[in-house]
Amino acid sequence: MNRKRPPHAITVEHKIGLHHCDPLGVAWHGRYFEWFEVARTALFCSLDLDVPRIRDLGFRMYVVDARCRYMAALQYGDTAAITAWFVATEPLIRVAYDIVDPGTGRWCARATTVLATTDAAGALLPTTPLVLLERLPRR
Repeated sequence: MNRKRPPHAITVEHKIGLHHCDPLGVAWHGRYFEWFEVARTALFCSLDLDVPRIRDLGFRMYVVDARCRYMAALQYGDTAAITAWFVATEPLIRVAYDIVDPGTGRWCARATTVLATTDAAGALLPTTPLVLLERLPRR
């Protein structure tokens, strides 16, 4: 796991429960996107950009692209350390993720999501608004 992470990166840990797994005790691949969401929310919250704040500023954000590469399966009882950080902030916001099992040091997955911004009425904006860019780390 030699992926460079910037200082603004946020890591959250999550214990893999049986309800996250298939009958063989392997974490279902779709759950990883839930964990990315938890890390992305923590990342935005660290910049005072939680969903209510974004709405108060008159905007909405939507995931318009998501990609994930799985390298090693997480299993029931494992702990996942999910790290999120910004790799681009305009014209769209791109967030990168790593999932590592801290118990074994295994790099389990890496991913990106791309978020587009709309105004409160839902009209797509061509670039991230300045009021949001002022809060986001420079890339």
